[in-house]
Amino acid sequence: MSTSTAVTKASDAVVSPVDPDQTLKASKALIAHIKKAVTAPASSGKQNLLADEETTVAETPIWLTLTTKKHIHDSHRLQPSKIVLPHPLNADSESTICIITADPQRYYKNVVASDEFPEELRTRITRVIDISHLKAKFKAYEAQRKLYSEHDIFLTDDRVQNRLPKALGKKFFRSTVKRPIPIVLMAQRPKVDGKRAAVPKGKKVKRDPVENVNARPTAEIVKEIQKAIGAALVSLSPTTNTSVKCGYASWEPEKLAENVDKIAKDLVERFVPQKWNNVRNIYLKGPETAAIPIYQTDELWLEESQVVKDGQEPASALPGKHHKGEKANVGKKRKSLDAEPEAIEEKAKEDEERPAKKSKKAAAKALPLSNDDKLDKEIADRKSRLRKQKSAAKKAVDDE
Repeated sequence: MSTSTAVTKASDAVVSPVDPDQTLKASKALIAHIKKAVTAPASSGKQNLLADEETTVAETPIWLTLTTKKHIHDSHRLQPSKIVLPHPLNADSESTICIITADPQRYYKNVVASDEFPEELRTRITRVIDISHLKAKFKAYEAQRKLYSEHDIFLTDDRVQNRLPKALGKKFFRSTVKRPIPIVLMAQRPKVDGKRAAVPKGKKVKRDPVENVNARPTAEIVKEIQKAIGAALVSLSPTTNTSVKCGYASWEPEKLAENVDKIAKDLVERFVPQKWNNVRNIYLKGPETAAIPIYQTDELWLEESQVVKDGQEPASALPGKHHKGEKANVGKKRKSLDAEPEAIEEKAKEDEERPAKKSKKAAAKALPLSNDDKLDKEIADRKSRLRKQKSAAKKAVDDE
């Protein structure tokens, strides 16, 4: 397993410390294990009743997993980024493609049907639809599910990318399997002195919605489509674990290893803050296999303040040993844990000898002590009065 050879700072980090030999070994071992697991008969005799059909070796994907020390993104990003690979991922001629464009769709349909468009790519594109027709025809959930199942790859004009979650529904964005891949179809502004020319201010010029569309030439559109369907997609989210599909179990190990090296280098250099100094591990795994490490760092920190210099005692988690500039959490009635035992005993003795003091307010509210003799006398007098009243009332009744 490849590891960093020395403890270095971010400025001194190696460009790509992943060992190609280790990548090739991991690719060979993982492909052999997946082929054995797929082709070998089930020894236990149990079947997975929830699986629709058995997964073949050609359909089994292999993922590169990157773990970092800190999050590489602060929010979920619906628009995936692309990494161009030496060996495209979607080279299957039978996979179908759906292209979602900006208005109008007729222009892009004519581009696909033109002679300049490659025949092998035209047969794979089964639908071209703009955002307006998409909202009108696929508003119902059942229609969205049907569209999802009819196509293998979805490409979208980057101008309408942010409008797709509402138009397509949660079916497309619940996972990254068929999430629309953005492509650039809008024509680029001409360069002036090495910079893009600014859009002229003033009244907008009306153009024919079919003949004069703000789109790239056909050759550039074909190049964008081929780049998107063969690239590795990177979906960033607020996590320390990022997975990118790099190949399939039916590939040759050398072919898979080249894609892994390219993804590992571009993924760190383009998307990871502080580059390789923020990388913890890089793994290679299948859908149901253990992760095989191909790179593991020796640096367990990320910030310079977390590094302990030679001869310096590390910060202790024990009570009483606090970081510099940090106060202990000791209240007014809480005894300090750093105090000496003799001082604590002396303080407790003084508290016992100190007489109890009552405030004037508490003394005023204090109840008088009870007197049982006086209470018995009051009860006897009341009974005597009641007896006299009762005899007087009886005498008055008898006289009548």
